Amino acid sequence: MTLLRQRMLEDMGVRNLAENTQSAYLQQIIAYAKHFHRRPEDLGPEEVRAYQVYLTKTRKLSPSSVSVATGALRFLYKVTLKRAWAVEEIPMPKRPFRLPVILSREEVMQFLNSVGNLKHRAILMTAYAAGLRISEATHVKVTDIDSQRMMLRVDQGKARKDRYVMLSPRLLEELRAYWRAVRPTLWLFPGDLPSKPITRSAVEQACQKAHRVSGIKKPITAHSLRHAFATHLLESGADVRTIQLLLGHRSLTTTSRYLKVATSTVCATTSPFDLLPKVEPPLQTPTPPTHH
Repeated sequence: MTLLRQRMLEDMGVRNLAENTQSAYLQQIIAYAKHFHRRPEDLGPEEVRAYQVYLTKTRKLSPSSVSVATGALRFLYKVTLKRAWAVEEIPMPKRPFRLPVILSREEVMQFLNSVGNLKHRAILMTAYAAGLRISEATHVKVTDIDSQRMMLRVDQGKARKDRYVMLSPRLLEELRAYWRAVRPTLWLFPGDLPSKPITRSAVEQACQKAHRVSGIKKPITAHSLRHAFATHLLESGADVRTIQLLLGHRSLTTTSRYLKVATSTVCATTSPFDLLPKVEPPLQTPTPPTHH
């Protein structure tokens, strides 16, 4: 597998795939080869199909997890091994569409107030105030804060794209207080080693601890703050295109799902029934049926 692994890594590197994706794809191909105890180049469409059935029926993995394995197999056979059958024979599972659970503004405040650690509170505040993915929040550098233009630079977000987001005056105040206490130099939120940023798992653990303390019944992950950011912006009148740019979404379709959860906007819309003239009661009251 060594030569194939090297070649696949090079192919992913040339296409500038994110490090997380490269690592996930390699793990999936290793698991696939182990399952059959054979080299992937010696396997074909029948084995791919059997493996997808195994992941779905035996392992009972979610469509999202099967999608990662499918993406890895497609890349291996289509790009690295250049097999003509690759795309037709490796179907991508359809993922069910689920609306995210949205925290209200009051719940966001209640949650943030439940974070005891100064650094953890600062990073979760940043995730909400700027709508960042957790991988983006953990990689904010001290130099990414532009207080002159009131902007926060997101360096190499998803799909390796840079973008700018608003720097909230209130967040700037909080970050200045945090900086005075911690004095970070390179990474705004350093990990155990100052040369490395805080890990995603450390942020998620802090998030779960605060969730328990807050007593909020809704499920909360660090990503919930990004969902809340988008929904609260939409509810306060921001247009979808602006929110798309702030979130760094490639497609407007991805951002449009927030239209489905912006309940204070959507559900506050007047029903056409309320605009009808008053409906008169029926002239004859129906008599209840008699039972013999």
